[in-house]
Order: sequence, then structure tokens, then C-alpha cells
Amino acid sequence: MREDGDPIPLSALQHWCYCPRQCGLIHLEQAFADNLHTARGNAVHRLVDTPGYEMQAGVKVERALPLWSDQFGLIGKADLVEFHSNGRIFPVEFKHGRRRQKRHDDVQLAAQALCLEEMLGRPVTHGAIYHASSRRRREVEITPALRALVVETAGAIRTMLASGRLPPPVNDARCRECSLIEICQPAALAGQNVQRELRAELFSATDEG
Repeated sequence: MREDGDPIPLSALQHWCYCPRQCGLIHLEQAFADNLHTARGNAVHRLVDTPGYEMQAGVKVERALPLWSDQFGLIGKADLVEFHSNGRIFPVEFKHGRRRQKRHDDVQLAAQALCLEEMLGRPVTHGAIYHASSRRRREVEITPALRALVVETAGAIRTMLASGRLPPPVNDARCRECSLIEICQPAALAGQNVQRELRAELFSATDEG
């Protein structure tokens, strides 16, 4: 169950699972910067940014559908939701890049499913990530483990926002694709941490001597 406070944006779940510090910079410090990856992502989302619906082979397809969950304290929108004649509800999240599994994308999709279930009172068992570069869908089962990860992640974000403290930098391969690398300065901060550890070891050795 959620704690009191402002609802957590669905996008924050994706940011946190990719890198907690990225999430903090965006949602705590309101910092953002574009790079090639964010520009490609924005171009993909323009395909589904305009609210509306259409019928495709008997399936009602809604674009830019607002979502929320009072139970879990979530808010956002779905790029696209399919409403099938047999009652099936199927959210689709658009991402740039080729088809490959990414946990941070799956968590965002699962959060959309939880919102839809609360809003409509019907189960949402599956969804899909549409990968624009390969023009292929990757179906995702909304498993109990994925649902639990949504709740856990929202709680971690809420705790971070309440504390007002940024998570530490990760300084690994993720940083190369992050548009916030110049703001975050992960290598410089990691170097400072190493220096502090070396000083602590030096003073410890001196005391022991």
C-alpha cells in the first residue's frame, strides 16, 4: 500500500530501475538533458503523444491514455492500450532501439497494468514493448514478481524523495548512454570516493603502527 504524498510518475519507475541516481536527478533535482538516445525516444513517442482512439480489426486502440492508481500512488499515461472484444486489455509501451529485454522497461509496463486494473476493475495479464528500430513487439507477462517489483520500486522512490538525498553514482556501462552524464559526473565522484577510502586506510594503518 502507498504512503501519503504526491503520486509517483510511471516514468520514474523506469528511471529508478535503470539507475537510481538518474531518477533522483530528474525527479528530485528536476535536472534533465538531451542526447541522441533521448532525441530518438522523443521521436518515437510523438507517434502516440496525441490522445485519441481508433478501431483496428475489431480492436479499440487508445493512444496517450491517462493512468493512475490511488492504491499504489502512481500517475502517468500509457502510450497505447488495446481493448479487445473478448475483454482483454493490453498496454503497449513504445521504446526506441532494437528488440531486447530490459527490466526497467518491463517495470514501467507492469505499473501501467496495475493502474489499468484499478481503473477498470479487470485483470491485465500481459502487455508489450514495441521496439521502434526493429518494428517488433516483445510481449511481457505481468507476473507476481514483476508486480512486487513495481511496489518495491515505488516505495524506494518515495523514500528517496522524502529524504531529499541523491543516490550515489553507479559509474558503469550504463553511464555511457545516459544524457545526464555531464550533470552526474560519475567518474569524478567515484574518484573522490576512492580517495576517501585510501585516506581512511592510510590513517587506519598509521593508528595501528
